[in-house]
Amino acid sequence: MKREQRTYRSLKPVAEARQIFLSRFADRPLPTEVIPVRQALGRRAAKAVIAARSVPAYHGAAVDGVAVKAADTFGALPESAIMLEAGTGAIAVNTGDPLPAGTDAVVMVEMIAEAGRYFEIREPVYPWQNVRKAGEDIVRGEILIPALHVLRPFDQSAVLAAGILDIEAVRRPRVLIIPTGNEIIRPEDAPNPMPPGAILEVNGQMLASMAAECGGDAIIHEIVPDNADRIREAVQSEVGAGYDLLLIIAGSSAGSRDHTPTVLSEAGELLVHGVMLMPGKPTLLADVRGTPLVGVPGFPVSAMIAFREFVRPLLYQLQGVQDPGPESIPAVLGRKIPSKPGQEEHVRVILGKVGERVVAVPVGGGAGALMSVVRSGGILRIPPELSGCSEGEVRRIDLLVRPESIDQRLIAIGSHDLTVDLLRSLIQEKSGGRVTISSTNVGSMGGLLAVDKRITHFAGCHLLDPETGEYNTPYIARFVTNTPVTVITVVHRWQGLMVPKGNPKQIHSIRDLARPDVTFVNRQSGSGTRVLLDYELSQAQIAPDAINGYRSEEYTHMNIAMAVASGGADTGLGILASARALDLDFIPVTRERYDFVIPTELMEGENVRVLLDLLQSAAFRQQICAMGGYEVEETGKVVI
Repeated sequence: MKREQRTYRSLKPVAEARQIFLSRFADRPLPTEVIPVRQALGRRAAKAVIAARSVPAYHGAAVDGVAVKAADTFGALPESAIMLEAGTGAIAVNTGDPLPAGTDAVVMVEMIAEAGRYFEIREPVYPWQNVRKAGEDIVRGEILIPALHVLRPFDQSAVLAAGILDIEAVRRPRVLIIPTGNEIIRPEDAPNPMPPGAILEVNGQMLASMAAECGGDAIIHEIVPDNADRIREAVQSEVGAGYDLLLIIAGSSAGSRDHTPTVLSEAGELLVHGVMLMPGKPTLLADVRGTPLVGVPGFPVSAMIAFREFVRPLLYQLQGVQDPGPESIPAVLGRKIPSKPGQEEHVRVILGKVGERVVAVPVGGGAGALMSVVRSGGILRIPPELSGCSEGEVRRIDLLVRPESIDQRLIAIGSHDLTVDLLRSLIQEKSGGRVTISSTNVGSMGGLLAVDKRITHFAGCHLLDPETGEYNTPYIARFVTNTPVTVITVVHRWQGLMVPKGNPKQIHSIRDLARPDVTFVNRQSGSGTRVLLDYELSQAQIAPDAINGYRSEEYTHMNIAMAVASGGADTGLGILASARALDLDFIPVTRERYDFVIPTELMEGENVRVLLDLLQSAAFRQQICAMGGYEVEETGKVVI
């Protein structure tokens, strides 16, 4: 059957596409509504809020003492007190009491003494001293809150104090999110196990929450199948139903099942179909009978970026304000980052302060890798006129986290192990959420190079030296020449061949990898597991080219396990804990040492000390042993 071939109408640069979209819906302010001040937290005032009463409404005592006419106290001294008659010349008051008529100051209780019908005044006061004047805080008729200000908790308190019970607020933008696709299932409706090809619909929640962060109210529509008539029906029934913006998830690309561009061209005007943006190229921008509509790409990262670039600024524009944009900070790039000229690339990076520098290191993963955003601290924008960024270059990073959290992030670059994931959880728990670990998995060799360049706090490493049988130290001597390091053992662990339950291919050793009926999945070049495999192959006198799948690479032990569990491969080399996590069988190959390599100059840093204390903790040892395949007798031992 011949598939219909489509193309993007005309790819637009990001800035041009945004301008086309925003200008089409300019000067369309949202209506206002009157709401109780008690319900106005986070709402935007439609106009200036004017005080209806002064605060305080009377002159009042600011301290405990006696109210007096200031002129009557002039000349009073500790050794020569002035006597004022109680109840007439000096009237006892408490903090907050109205100032009695005829008085204009308060003498603090510490500077008076009672003497029968009189008060001894031992210190003079000047007019209005220790008095909270009427209107000192708020004067009736003054502007309390400017127009378009977002009310905070203390704003609510001030407005109520000034006698205002209701305010006129800009109505929240109403957003409808329409997920489309035959293969997607709501998480609440998903069976276990999931059927092949099924995808959980989670983009809708992400977009709804992002809309809420911009002051919007979002509703997620029921899932619409990949059917032009059904999509057309959903759009036509919802346009004009009171929504200020519609988002359609997926179906906006140029494939044969992507019906959204055609539907919107028929129902309204397709303003932009395709943007010079990566990820996010399939973004679609349209006007359907006066309602803005965004076709959001189906991959999660693409959807997130499309929202940030086009939906977010429109939501702010509808509320009458400019998009404040993300906070950004300068950071040193830890690696060279290539990009394609002619398109704007948004690269996810982990962030942390190593020494005196904030370092940004790219996180691997395509547009569908949602966890690459979860683990990221920011986004590096590479403009279309560049062909990438150089290692060591200082670039501004758009933050996905609070700026003050950067100093509390430990960067981990190197070999993947489940101990790093466990330590990430434990360190946040122990520090009360203050300290976290941001990691990227580039293999043991990549970790050592990162340590030598001083762009990481620590690197996981398990490199076997075939000549000496030693782990890690021979490689450190050869490749870490600029940075003195301390090496600390984390665990000993078992590496072996992971196979499906029951071992259907009857794989028993490394020699079985050369069988033509066995498909293997490998770790990436430079990883300790790859070095171990190559060593075992040489011992068995097996050429790498004799293995079906030797060039098929994954970056973590869990990815290897998943490839085997899903049927993508018959076997892969990895750790026992990963095999157990996915209920695979395991054929042991070797016991190895997994270390942390830490620049010595960072060893006394507060956050590194928290990490090292956790390595020695009973909680860490107990939880890591429960995973299986780990030995902790030397955990925390300093190797060098």
